[in-house]
Amino acid sequence: MKTTPFTDLHVALGAKMHAFAGYNMPIEYTGIIDEHLTVVNAVGVFDVSHMGEFWVKGPQALPFLQRIASNDASRLQPGKAQYSCFVNERGGIVDDFIVYHYEPEKYLLVVNAANIEKDWNWCVKHNTVGAELENASDHMAQLAVQGPCALETLQKLTAVDLSAIPYYSFVTACFAGVENVILSNTGYTGAGGFELYFYPEQGRQIWDAVFEAGEPFGIRPVGLGARDTLRLEMGFCLYGNDLDDSTTPLQAGLGWITRFTENKPFIGREALEKEKAEGVARKLCCFELTEKGIPRQGYEILDSEEQHIGTVTSGTLSPVLKTGIGMGYLKPEYASPGTEIFIRVRNRKLKAQVVKPPFRK
Repeated sequence: MKTTPFTDLHVALGAKMHAFAGYNMPIEYTGIIDEHLTVVNAVGVFDVSHMGEFWVKGPQALPFLQRIASNDASRLQPGKAQYSCFVNERGGIVDDFIVYHYEPEKYLLVVNAANIEKDWNWCVKHNTVGAELENASDHMAQLAVQGPCALETLQKLTAVDLSAIPYYSFVTACFAGVENVILSNTGYTGAGGFELYFYPEQGRQIWDAVFEAGEPFGIRPVGLGARDTLRLEMGFCLYGNDLDDSTTPLQAGLGWITRFTENKPFIGREALEKEKAEGVARKLCCFELTEKGIPRQGYEILDSEEQHIGTVTSGTLSPVLKTGIGMGYLKPEYASPGTEIFIRVRNRKLKAQVVKPPFRK
């Protein structure tokens, strides 16, 4: 298995380690619920160095992105980030990712760890305009510092006014004595905070500085288990669960990152325009159990007459709400908030209600 600059630290701290996307990653330290609540109420640190990073450079960088990405990268100014996805010819999602406009004619794509090879091959295959591509995944590390005390923690380590960086914006600055660290006001938890990008060899210096700065706030390392429950409480999609090559951004409620603007002939556009005109056959919805139980991926979703109307794609017991929550694709007639549905949990049929995300307000 691959390691990150922090693998030995995770092991020394007693983390439960498990293979994820080819990496030996921490799943939990003190427990998922405990770590989840640390992020919601204070500050936690995630090692997300397993994520993939591709540089797109040169005069053809923007034409390449306009061809390969669903969102309109021409709207991005340097210092801004944008959520987007790769779409195949049938309209299915190859992967979702974040694109950073680093400087003129230079962009950074941050892709899902499990899809690095797949995404790289997709980009290379469809680079028909001659953009300069570089797979920097093995040469970048990343920490996500998340929670209401994240900003105050990180501000101790840089002269940059972090409060002046808007959401989905970033700067490159000196941080913890390390030059050229990307400080990005993004995250996957809904609790606020920053994602830090740096060279792997600088990882331990940054880790130690962040934990020293966050000590007054009760900072803790957090595993991938709590990262999943945090994103689900916000209704954020996870590739491989809620998104895949057969689900379209329109079905997944991602029409807002699908831009049918002029002079943007992105791959999959024709299929998505057809789906938009005809209407989607299913919609990704959030639901909350009104009876005691925990929905899990793959559980069947039923109507009042026990007819199959969908399948759970993500589910958990919400650490904040103390109730079962989940996501799943439903027939459009069942997708309105307030609609009663049922989740088959083992041999029981539990009542649930379609709700509007996020679960954690």
